[in-house]
Amino acid sequence: MINEDKIREVWASDPERGFKLLIDFFQQPIYWHIRRLVVSHEDAEDILQEVFIRVFRHLPQFREESSLGTWIYRIATNECLRFLNMRKEQSVSAEEVQEELMNKLMASDYVDYENEMAVKFQQAILMLPEKQRVVFNLRYYDELEYEEISRITDTKVDTLKVNYHYAKEKIKEYMINN
Repeated sequence: MINEDKIREVWASDPERGFKLLIDFFQQPIYWHIRRLVVSHEDAEDILQEVFIRVFRHLPQFREESSLGTWIYRIATNECLRFLNMRKEQSVSAEEVQEELMNKLMASDYVDYENEMAVKFQQAILMLPEKQRVVFNLRYYDELEYEEISRITDTKVDTLKVNYHYAKEKIKEYMINN
């Protein structure tokens, strides 16, 4: 059974094999975390690659102040935010970035357009402000505890709870009114 301890143990004796185990263990959940934030499969693939490059470069300096998973989610989240901020700089406004993400959602080959509620739910999530969207995705989809999300986002637990609550309310409102 592969777990974080086994990955670190293998990494210590054989970094290449340890890194392969790390990728096998984390690639899918990290991909979907990224994908939910940036929507596009192609963008998610590019960011995922950058995340694992950063992990490989910095794993020897990993201080184990959190779990390996928390550390990787933090890197992935920061890479997504960096990517989205770069888009905002290229665009005129945050609304244009949201519109771009919405267009990518509607053009995606990975969306079941026959399930109208699921599409509407994804649209509602994309309408959230960035911080609320990150917290909502980590809590709802990745089922992380607030304490772990706090370590990933470097945000107080109480603030995360408020952001999650507001995100749920906004999603509910969007689902009812649209």
